[in-house]
Amino acid sequence: MEKIFKQLLVEVGEDPSREGLLDTPKRAAKAMKFLTSGYQMTLEEVTNNAIFATDNDDMVIVKDIELYSMCEHHLLPFIGKCHVGYLPKGKVIGLSKVARIIDLYARRLQIQENLTKQIADAVQEATGAMGVAVVIEAKHLCMMMRGVEKQNSVMSTSVMLGHFRDKSSTRAEFLTLIGR
Repeated sequence: MEKIFKQLLVEVGEDPSREGLLDTPKRAAKAMKFLTSGYQMTLEEVTNNAIFATDNDDMVIVKDIELYSMCEHHLLPFIGKCHVGYLPKGKVIGLSKVARIIDLYARRLQIQENLTKQIADAVQEATGAMGVAVVIEAKHLCMMMRGVEKQNSVMSTSVMLGHFRDKSSTRAEFLTLIGR
């Protein structure tokens, strides 16, 4: 990957032997490996058996989880927050594992619409919940730095599974609790 970043510097008109750019290919390759590390993980590794028995069947919500991903169309970041809710059916997931599931899929070249669904499906698979809701709100640098250059635009996506899709009162409760 370092060779590719060095060539990229040449292609944009830079001199990769310039002092400030000497280690840039190495740093850029390391950053890209981190930003796409989700390809090297599985849901099982991320949840790491942190699924616990419960009698609780009331809504569980984790909101305002920071999210960083890379747009698959322009290789530019999108940055925002994710809200996840689920209705336990005999099992709950460790709190930090919700954030780790988000990172599992966010650290891949991605579009927000698919990321939202992947997170919902993964929480559903891990917990067997009666329903899962995921809302993502993000700013896309591909829209802010290039193209239409709209600085204040925010994209919102949602996926509702199970009771969140079938029962409007459950969906409304979730949206109210996350402040939407």
